[in-house]
Amino acid sequence: MDWLCLRLELEPAAAEALSEALLESGAQSVSLDAPEHGRVGLSALFAPDMDAQQMLAQALERCTVTLEAAASMHTLAERDWVRSSEAQFSPVRLRRLWIGASWHEAPVDALVIRVDPGLAFGTGSHATTRLVLRFLERVMRGGEEVLDYGCGSGILAIAAAKLGARRVDAVDIDPVAIEVTRQNARANRVQIAAHLPEAGPLGRYDVLVANILAQPLIELAPRLAALVKPGAALALAGLLETQADEVARAYRARFELAVEATEEGWALLSGVRR
Repeated sequence: MDWLCLRLELEPAAAEALSEALLESGAQSVSLDAPEHGRVGLSALFAPDMDAQQMLAQALERCTVTLEAAASMHTLAERDWVRSSEAQFSPVRLRRLWIGASWHEAPVDALVIRVDPGLAFGTGSHATTRLVLRFLERVMRGGEEVLDYGCGSGILAIAAAKLGARRVDAVDIDPVAIEVTRQNARANRVQIAAHLPEAGPLGRYDVLVANILAQPLIELAPRLAALVKPGAALALAGLLETQADEVARAYRARFELAVEATEEGWALLSGVRR
């Protein structure tokens, strides 16, 4: 099958924000090229029957990014997409975790997560995902009950399991994400209960991570607060540093929070439930 490929050039922080919003709006895949002259090339794939321009408009409204130039569109054959994705996906190495595709050789001194790039979800290379993975490495001691809210491909849930969680649940509003998470969990030989939000019941957790977008995080604040125990660790990602204060206001009545920012302009809100 051929795909519609939308191509843009943006500032790094805007490209990261739009990539997340495009996936939320229905893009099948989004990839970012290495920055050049201060800008990043963004490529998004859409099925041929999708209205790519409408989805782009929805994504721009969702992440409040303004385009300086119009997007280009071309057709990409399936075999060319597979070859391109394999070339672009590099392994991610953290302090304890390593994430790579099936064709990469894994180090012997790391907790290995195997995830091949798919059409719909991420592979761990996104800056916001790395922020949460580092958070998990810091707070996980083993034996925790963990919830990954907005699980996507399930990388964060799998990481929690690899880091010794006693129980891991994963939630997403997209049924495809639930199935992808289950497949990735089986491939990595970990136990994860993945389901839609309404398919609970959910418990109360020692660690909760949510790598979504700023506005959904604000709207979900009461729900997420009710899902964690007193003293539980919380990590919120998918937001720009400029959005951190607004998101933090929705959580400060219930959590003690700190902000960690990247050079690209992304932020992680992490803290403890009062």
